Amino acid sequence: MNRTTLSLIACTVALAAVTGFAAFDPPAATGASATGGATERPVERSGLLCPAPSFSDIADTAYTSFTPVTQGAGGGGQAALGSAAEQAAGGKGAKGGGKGAKNDKPVLTPKPPGTPATGDTSGSDTPALIGTADGKYAPGWTVQETTRIAAGTGRGLQGVTCTPADTDFWFPGASTAEGRTDYVHLTNPDDEAAVVDIQLYGKGGALKSAVADGITVPPHTSEPVLLSTLTDDAQTDLTVHVGVRGGRVGATVQAQDDAGGGDWLPASADPAGSLVLPGIPKDATDVRLVAFTPGDDDADLKVRLASPDGSITPAGNETVHVKAGMTTAVDLGPVTRGEPGSLLLTPTDKAVPVVAALRVVRGKGARQETAYIPATAPVGRRATAADNNAKGTTLSLTAPTATATVKVTASAGSDGGTPATKTYTIKAGTSQDISAPTGGKGTYALTVEPVSGGPVYAARTLTGAADGVSGFTIQTLPNDRGLVAVPRAEQDLSVLQR
Repeated sequence: MNRTTLSLIACTVALAAVTGFAAFDPPAATGASATGGATERPVERSGLLCPAPSFSDIADTAYTSFTPVTQGAGGGGQAALGSAAEQAAGGKGAKGGGKGAKNDKPVLTPKPPGTPATGDTSGSDTPALIGTADGKYAPGWTVQETTRIAAGTGRGLQGVTCTPADTDFWFPGASTAEGRTDYVHLTNPDDEAAVVDIQLYGKGGALKSAVADGITVPPHTSEPVLLSTLTDDAQTDLTVHVGVRGGRVGATVQAQDDAGGGDWLPASADPAGSLVLPGIPKDATDVRLVAFTPGDDDADLKVRLASPDGSITPAGNETVHVKAGMTTAVDLGPVTRGEPGSLLLTPTDKAVPVVAALRVVRGKGARQETAYIPATAPVGRRATAADNNAKGTTLSLTAPTATATVKVTASAGSDGGTPATKTYTIKAGTSQDISAPTGGKGTYALTVEPVSGGPVYAARTLTGAADGVSGFTIQTLPNDRGLVAVPRAEQDLSVLQR
């Protein structure tokens, strides 16, 4: 058999694979838009990683799982959350790989699309969780981890949306100052070890560290790394870069203060010339902007606050200069002054990629609490927020460049009820706190879907006072990754003639 014949057979086999897909499994037309030769289809598999929630013996943690109903999603499938330590031990209940598991019972069992599932745990030995979902459970699968700590370091409300694995993360807003206890949690969901480098950047540039390179995270384990063990330099404002040179991990910073409470600091959106940081509460008593540019050029940024009535420039903080490779911090004080807002950062001239986050404080003195808002990506097609309740949930929507129409749906609750939907118009350059619809009983989920107009950014705030402390946590709402672009496949018999 000569080479020409082999090539012809190979082309025929390849053609059969392509035409077979096109003939027997065509892309769904409903619930998807075909653009640029591709169509959007619901994802068929999702993975999420939840960090170990707390080192406190008096921590109480609630988990909420939710998959929104997605048109065109297939039937069947399942979703599961399991202990990283259990998976590392082969599911036999042994402790290992970072914080150990209490037992092999899952914290919750996810329910079919449209219905939240809840579970809870307590104490300091709750492990990190590794989750997978496929079939109808996969598109937009979202898990929220919310922890209440009554006293001690990090006391208050801490919340984080579980994230997929990745290879590159930026965390402006961390600290190694006295009174701060900041960890970066690294979770490896795969069968091979991951090798991770951690670099810290302060106000003078990169900090020296002898132990931050080549950190090994074994398969199916989670490793919390205390930032103060990586350097002897105590700095109030740091940018943490987590780079994965082998494998992939989930990474999130847990930022805790002895006096001011604490919360999770998720990764900033990818470095960009313009950034949006949505959802600053109207009663914020102090807001601190931390920014960093990873390139070789300095960045000059115009600072604006999108309020309900339009965009304004904070007095005395019209612009901020960010030196290349150095962390810059700006105290904005009570910038919202009784109205909710979102911070908009745009280049004054040349666009230079920047990452940024806000440290937000509510309350004063011994009653203050802290949360973090990283720069985030727009909602895109749809965003999902799990773990909402009728009294303690605030949804913030921002349209920085053009007026947008947005549909918000509250799911059925964990204790029953029916979904409810409302549509809102967000004017260009404004940020609105909206009263989200509620139709369910118990814990419910929110989905945010832009209908028309410009890009929309969103954040959700949970509140709950405990012992006089105004506990709160903020999660930004980027796209929930429910849809993926699939190239169109067509027959091309000309390949047989080449």
